[in-house]
Amino acid sequence: MTETTDMTMAQALEHYKTRVSILKKGYSQECYRIDQLKRSLLGPMIARTVTSVNIATYRDDRLSQNNPKTGKLLSPATVRLEMSLLSNLFELGKIEWGICDDNPVLKVRKPKSPPGRERRLTAREERLILRYAYNHGNDSLYSIIVVALETAMRQGEILNLCWENVNLKSRVAHLPDTKNGTRRDVPLSLKARDALIRMGTERTGKIFKYGSHGLKSTWRVMLQRLEIVDLHFHDLRHEAVSRLFELGTLDMMEVAAISGHKSLSMLKRYTHLKAQRLVKKLEGGKSKGRQVVINHLIPYPASIIQTPGNVTVRLLDFDGLVVSGPCRETTLVQAQDQLLRRLMTALRDSDKIPLPDQYLELIDDRYVVMIDPLAAA
Repeated sequence: MTETTDMTMAQALEHYKTRVSILKKGYSQECYRIDQLKRSLLGPMIARTVTSVNIATYRDDRLSQNNPKTGKLLSPATVRLEMSLLSNLFELGKIEWGICDDNPVLKVRKPKSPPGRERRLTAREERLILRYAYNHGNDSLYSIIVVALETAMRQGEILNLCWENVNLKSRVAHLPDTKNGTRRDVPLSLKARDALIRMGTERTGKIFKYGSHGLKSTWRVMLQRLEIVDLHFHDLRHEAVSRLFELGTLDMMEVAAISGHKSLSMLKRYTHLKAQRLVKKLEGGKSKGRQVVINHLIPYPASIIQTPGNVTVRLLDFDGLVVSGPCRETTLVQAQDQLLRRLMTALRDSDKIPLPDQYLELIDDRYVVMIDPLAAA
C-alpha cells in the first residue's frame, strides 16, 4: 500500500478487499458489499475526512433503497453488515494503515436488528418438497434435503461433504472446515445415512455434485412450482435444530455440538416447541396405553381407481395394502377394515407405524381419498 494520508474510501475499500476480505469464508459476499460502498457517495471521499454525519447519511440513504432482486426495501440486516465492514476498515485504517484518526461508524446508530426467522416447515410442505426432490432429474436434490433436515448442517457443509470424511458404520460425518472455523463431528440418523448411501458410495471425493448457485436455482424453481412461499434452504437448518430440541432427550450443549452454534444465545431462538409436542405432557400419566392407541388411529390417504366393474383402493403409506371390489362403497369399507387391522397388528407387535401423508409418489389429488379406521360404516 502506498504511504499516503489522502487515500480515498474507494482505494481503502479495495485494499481491505485484497488484504482482509480475501481471508474470510464469506469473501464473495463481502466483495458485493465493498463494490456497493465504492459506488456510493463515500467512494470518492478522502478516508480521513469522513465523519459520523457522512456515515449516517449513507445509512439512511441505503435504508430508503429497494433490493434490485426482490423490489422491496433493503433489510436493516444488509445495512448493518455494510456498516460493520466500514467500522472494521476504519479500525484498521486508524491502527495499522494510518489513513484516518478516528472510527466515525462507532458514533452512528446501526439499524435495529430484525428478529430471527422462525419459519417452520409444515407437514404438507415437507411432503411436497420430498416428492418433488425424489422425482427430480438430479438424484442429489432429495438426499441433500434429507441430510439437511436430519443433521442441521449448513448448506455449504452439506455440499462439501466428502466420502473420506463419512463413517457409515459409526454413522458420523466429520466436517474439517466449517463456517466458524472449527472442526465438527455430526451424528447421522439412519435416514441421513441411507440418503448418503443412495448416492452410491465411493472411497473419496465429494458426495454431491451440486454447487451453491445450482442448488439455489433449483430450490427457487421448486418452490415456484410447488407454490411454497417464503421458505429458504437455510430454514431447513432451523427446522432440524428445532426438531432436535423437540426430541426432549438432548440438552442445549448437545444440540450445539451437533449444529455447530458457538453462541448459546443464538441457539435459544430455536427452542420453540410445536403445540402437538406438548399434548403428551398435558395428558400427564393418565391412560397412557389408551392414548398411544388413539394417537395411531387416524385417517390415511389412499388412491382410488375405478374401472368398469372394479374399484381398487391402495393405502399410499403402507406397502402392499391394496383392496379391490365391485363397487366404491364396499371397497372403501374393506379398505377401512384392512387399515384398522394393519394398525392394531403393528401396535401389538411393536412395529413401526408410518405417519400419514409421507408417501413420495406423485398422485393426482383428484384420485386421493382419506380412509378413517374409526369411521362409522
